[in-house]
Amino acid sequence: MASADAYPSPPPSPQPPTKIDPVLRNALRYTISAKEYKTLHQYLITRSPRVVRTSVPQPPKLDAIVHNRDDYNAAAVRASLRVFVASQTGLKTWDLFTTHVLQRGRPQKQKLKTSIFKSPNFRLSLSLSLILLLHRLLHRFFSRLRSNLLTRDAAPFRRRNPRVSKTLTSRIAPAIGASLAGFALGVYPGDQLRITIAIYVATRAAEFAYNALENDGWFKDKPWWWGSWMLMPLAAGQLLHAFVLDRDCFPEAYGNFIMKSTPNYVQRRPPSYPDSLPWPTTNGIVDSLAEMAKLNWPPFVSPILFPNISNTLPPTLTPISPITSPAHPSIRSLSCAVLHPSDPSCLRTNITFHLTAFPALVKFFALIFSVFALPRYKSFIDGPTKELNALAKRILLMTAFITGSIGTSWGSICLFQQLLPRTFLSTQRFFWGGFLGGLWGFLERKNGRGTFLMSVRLSIDSLWKVGVKRGWWKGVKNGDVWVFVAGMMLLNVVYEVDPKAVSGGVLRKGIGMLRGDGWVDRAAAGVERKTERGTEGEVIGKA
Repeated sequence: MASADAYPSPPPSPQPPTKIDPVLRNALRYTISAKEYKTLHQYLITRSPRVVRTSVPQPPKLDAIVHNRDDYNAAAVRASLRVFVASQTGLKTWDLFTTHVLQRGRPQKQKLKTSIFKSPNFRLSLSLSLILLLHRLLHRFFSRLRSNLLTRDAAPFRRRNPRVSKTLTSRIAPAIGASLAGFALGVYPGDQLRITIAIYVATRAAEFAYNALENDGWFKDKPWWWGSWMLMPLAAGQLLHAFVLDRDCFPEAYGNFIMKSTPNYVQRRPPSYPDSLPWPTTNGIVDSLAEMAKLNWPPFVSPILFPNISNTLPPTLTPISPITSPAHPSIRSLSCAVLHPSDPSCLRTNITFHLTAFPALVKFFALIFSVFALPRYKSFIDGPTKELNALAKRILLMTAFITGSIGTSWGSICLFQQLLPRTFLSTQRFFWGGFLGGLWGFLERKNGRGTFLMSVRLSIDSLWKVGVKRGWWKGVKNGDVWVFVAGMMLLNVVYEVDPKAVSGGVLRKGIGMLRGDGWVDRAAAGVERKTERGTEGEVIGKA
């Protein structure tokens, strides 16, 4: 009997290699990396229908395609697309949260329907993604150009064009060239958010430049009291001046915080006061102070002592009559009659303010700093007493700083009324009152740099708007974009020259991602390299 292998079947003919559709191949390259595709294929595609499994390439094949080509541009496109999707999703989620949670039960403004290309959220996401893409591409272009110009073959070009060559072969040339990507911020409409972004980047870059100079020993002989807290008096002075005289150029949220933290200087409507009678609003009370300054601080004429006088107030200040009419007769200044009508003592009023505002602000900052301390829960477990004492100290110092700053700013109005003639620095005394209040920043000189710089940013924004309003200078079209580009240039140059000057490992890694270097901290990597070189030197020396 013939065996089963007597007539063996011919070996199967080799199947031609499957070709990948060019559109699918490029779509995969520019949306997902080879490693991510391998994970996706392992957990999702292998469980899909046969038609899907046979129509997509296997991970080794895609990996071979990617590694056979320069994947830098594809990686830049992938990163920019992810920034676009993430920012668009985050902005949409925030809109839904504010609409359905924060503003629930409140009358909402009807939004005009616009096309998606004119939507602010879409244009912001597009702007951020373009900044990342162009920054990576420009940084690589100028880096390659610099490398090519430094080769021996480019010597004739360097001799013919010495200035151009010196510029393009500079160490900071790629950093400056890549910063031109900041012009993509102009894709987003020019509103307050764009101005805020530009000022933030510019001030952070200036902060890091100061750190770099400090690391180089420029301020090695500075006195012990020198620090960023010295910016606070100037910023607080400008902000108080704008708050009283140019409130339309003052940040609204900051003004609301000041009003809520002022329990006894701003008189609220008494609960027993009839609803049918008018009472000045908080903004109306502040406006009355501005009007008093313009009138050279008129004296207070008490209706209780002079009932026969029909008009004890100037015509422009009649809205505050519900506050000043029952004011204490011994008060001499009209501003004091508005700020503390029931107490003739300015000093006692200021002390009462501190005793009243301090406990409320302690609770507020205790909540804020406790939330920020949550990521460091391990240190609280290892040393609870030490960490709790440090947290309590930070809360108390910040509360004392804010309470003293607000109280001194309000109290300075009464102080200047007692010390200065009515016509001397009638409107400028608001700046000097804020300046005195800002001196309380000395308490937070060790840990309050972030708070001081935030106040400086608000002051810069407010000062620019006040200058435009009063005609001190003219606004420049897309000037905020130019400020943003200049800030990016300074930031990139500092990061290139001295990475340690950029405070914060996460921020340094973010700049590395922006440059296309990956999620790498150059400062920490530089320390590791120096350690390795030092160890190698020791080994060689011993050998």
